[in-house]
Amino acid sequence: MIRVVLAQPRGFCAGVERAIEIVERALKKFGPPIYVRHEIVHNRHVVEDLRTRGAVFVDELDQIPPGAMTVFSAHGVAKRVEEVARERGLPVIDATCPLVAKVHAEGRRYAAQGREIVLIGHAGHAEVEGTIGQVPGIVHLVQTVEDVAGLNPGTPDQLSYITQTTLSVDDTRHIIAALKARFPAIVGPDVRDICYATQNRQQAVRDLAAVVDVILVVGSRNSSNSNRLREIGAELGRPAYLIDDADAMLAEWFDGVTTVGLTAGASAPETLVQGVIDGLRRFAPVEVTTLAGVAEDVRFRFPAELADA
Repeated sequence: MIRVVLAQPRGFCAGVERAIEIVERALKKFGPPIYVRHEIVHNRHVVEDLRTRGAVFVDELDQIPPGAMTVFSAHGVAKRVEEVARERGLPVIDATCPLVAKVHAEGRRYAAQGREIVLIGHAGHAEVEGTIGQVPGIVHLVQTVEDVAGLNPGTPDQLSYITQTTLSVDDTRHIIAALKARFPAIVGPDVRDICYATQNRQQAVRDLAAVVDVILVVGSRNSSNSNRLREIGAELGRPAYLIDDADAMLAEWFDGVTTVGLTAGASAPETLVQGVIDGLRRFAPVEVTTLAGVAEDVRFRFPAELADA
């Protein structure tokens, strides 16, 4: 018998639900194809499902025919991308998560004060590239505490920091502490401004780690928040595996295991979680329970052009 303990909360957050429904509403209102710049969210199954319904995912705007309905992903885009869309006459629906948009606004506010900005985030991540491109000023990217030592700002007494929304709260706190130690005048939002969904899912994994033998995180390899969940489980001394779906599980993971913790990144649908539970039944009978946790009731408004769809 394997006892499966489900994390609470897990899976889709409000920003992801909104982004996916924006594409679904656009398909319903305008008809396919709907062109989406980059993956709407970082999950292969979600992207493939939308693709079968008429969404076309592209890397850059020049791959979109003139006048075609265009959606920007939940991760946000740089100002230059917005400008290119206008220049090409593309009608755009912006699915940027409102919490990412909040970081953009903070960055612009600091830049307007004449501050250089330190962005805590992962190089190459879509959200980071969009945020850098939204701030009209100097932005320094740091990924680790060690990176802080290498910073050489032109105005060290006029620094501010902002963060990628899907980072580990603990990692971010350590980097912020290093920044404040080296640049005492630095200003920035409270660590609590990191996405509520990221914090809630990380706390749920910590709670899981206290009561299970192994942790499974359902999510895609390119999902930052899913990778963080797996890392937290491992840091707490539990074997932890990031899996796309049930097919990725290996029998040897469960040798001698009686309790499995199961969670999902913010862009992973609940159907994949249920599929993993069914997949575990290949190895042993399964009993499912759910941990007590935060009940999320956040909902974000839809863009005006889709409010009636």
